[in-house]
Amino acid sequence: MQDCIFCKIVNKEVPADVVYEDGDILAFKDINPQAPFHILLIPKKHIPTFFDMEEGDGQILGKLHEAAVQVARDFGLTESGFRLVSNCRAGAGQVVFHIHYHLLAGRELNWPPG
Repeated sequence: MQDCIFCKIVNKEVPADVVYEDGDILAFKDINPQAPFHILLIPKKHIPTFFDMEEGDGQILGKLHEAAVQVARDFGLTESGFRLVSNCRAGAGQVVFHIHYHLLAGRELNWPPG
């Protein structure tokens, strides 16, 4: 999508502080962090919401989870833990319509979140 900021980041048209990248997934620091540690994980394939997934996209979501665990390990979060959040559609707080996860850590995260 031409107007998708995350696609622009994937295509290196917009800079990002990348912390993880492989053939399918990109992870970078959020520019408006909501916790001391706030990473966004996105599939390189543009999928606007979970409702827009096509056959085979479930594998990409599995890779997204694997990447989240790898980032958590890389940054020493295995003991303290982390929260993985995804919002689907505007009513749930989705602002960028490209599936993504927020990996949050670095402070006590209260429940319920919303």
